[in-house]
Order: sequence, then structure tokens, then C-alpha cells
Amino acid sequence: MAESKSDALIGGMIIGAAIGAVAGILAAPRPGRDTRRILKKSADALPELAEDLATSVQFQAARLSATSLSTWDQTLRRLREAVVAGRAASRQEWDRQQYSTASPGSEVTPSTTGEE
Repeated sequence: MAESKSDALIGGMIIGAAIGAVAGILAAPRPGRDTRRILKKSADALPELAEDLATSVQFQAARLSATSLSTWDQTLRRLREAVVAGRAASRQEWDRQQYSTASPGSEVTPSTTGEE
């Protein structure tokens, strides 16, 4: 979780730096020709910057997806174990109550199979 926040921060800083650079260039006291030349260089660098950012986002999304799948598998495994344990405990309690409420002459024994 902390890594995704830091990645978001880095992405935000890159975008903020690009916007700040463009704003600074437009506000700088330079002749129009120089400003246009600087803007052209910045615009030429944007595709590479966007590609780097897209690659970073894809990498983080893949990592997040893998982490989510792993967490889901662990949760599902724990849930299955809990269901099995709950069924066994329920069956034991059922057998215990049946055994304790049986008439003195009947032969009721607790089930050991765990199946109904």
C-alpha cells in the first residue's frame, strides 16, 4: 500500500513539474521566438515522458493485480478452513446434544465422520 502511494506521489510530481515548466516558460520574459523554441523542445520530450509514465503505471497495475490475487487466494483458503472447522464444531455440538438428551436405554453415539 505504501509503495502505491509513493508511486502516485512520484507520478504527480512528474506531471506537476511538466506543468510548472510550461507555465514558467510562458511567464518568462523572453522573445517569442525563444519561447516557441523551448516549448517545441518540451513538446518533443512529452511522448517519452508519457511513455515512461505509462510503463510505470502498467508495472504498478500488474504488481497490484498479482498482490490482489494472492490476497484473495489466502482469504479464500482461510474461509474454506473456517467453514470446515465450523461444520465440524457444529456436528460435534449436535452429537453432544443428541447424546445428552437420549433416553437412558437407547444407544446413541457421537458421529466421528463429520458428515450428515
